[in-house]
Amino acid sequence: MPDMMDTLVWFNGRTVPLREAQINILTHALHYGTGVFEGIRGYWSQDAEELFLVRCEEHYQRWKTNCRMLGIEPEKPAEELAELTAELIRLNGFRTDVYARPLAYMSSPRIGVRPDGKFDFAVIAVPFGVYIDSSKGLHAGIVSWRRLEDHALPARGKICGAYVNSVLATTEAHRHGYDEAILLNESGHVAEGATCNLFMVRHGRLITPPPSDNILEGITRTSIFELARRELHMEVIERSIDRSELYCCDEVFLTGTAVEVAPVTRIDHIPVGSGRIGAVTAHLRELYSQAVHGRIVDYHTWLHPCYQPMHVHSR
Repeated sequence: MPDMMDTLVWFNGRTVPLREAQINILTHALHYGTGVFEGIRGYWSQDAEELFLVRCEEHYQRWKTNCRMLGIEPEKPAEELAELTAELIRLNGFRTDVYARPLAYMSSPRIGVRPDGKFDFAVIAVPFGVYIDSSKGLHAGIVSWRRLEDHALPARGKICGAYVNSVLATTEAHRHGYDEAILLNESGHVAEGATCNLFMVRHGRLITPPPSDNILEGITRTSIFELARRELHMEVIERSIDRSELYCCDEVFLTGTAVEVAPVTRIDHIPVGSGRIGAVTAHLRELYSQAVHGRIVDYHTWLHPCYQPMHVHSR
């Protein structure tokens, strides 16, 4: 098996082996969390002999928007960054599922919180399989840590320092025997999982917290909106969710680039609905998998092929 440290990555404006992509121990981002990252999935289709990056330009556009919160301004446009990522995949010859991680960070090697406007960015792509096995449903637990408030540290941006909140929540959840954490916001409403958005099915409608409840504006979340409305003809509602609703609803599932569509069958040791993976969740999970592997023509616009051009169906 190839040594991961030989993987070619984009670092400081050039392609280098991962082992050479090193930063100084005094780097500002390391001490103060002043970086912004993204996560982009790529799926290998054996039938098409193609690797598809999912909503790659949208991820990069979100990354560039979030970078502005820290005064970081990567100059390359989203389309060029998407192709840079595809080129890394070609250079490494990946023919398996991958995860790409763009990272922009304040790069000055010094002590002192005040930024000086200097930053760099890197793009790493590595083979990546199942993030969390949810094939039989997950057991989630509501943790004591609250989701960050927008007026303190925006949850809508994938800011490196903010993810300490997710680390603390995940650590507590695992300590209590749960697969995943669910965080409430300071108002006591359901926000999201530690690294993923949350949906519930109740009274035949799909319901998810709004961005104003301190959630990440997820791209997989947006994909589920589209699939539910177009394919299942379901009403999708953004509104605050009370904790007790999670105990009364029919289905709950999590979404995210890493977790994909992950059913939750128990919350705080209480079965969700029947305690089994629900029909809506199972259907959306399958639709999403088919779409990201290039098997549904209507969603080819989501995909950036790495090895050959794709004929994109006009919707």
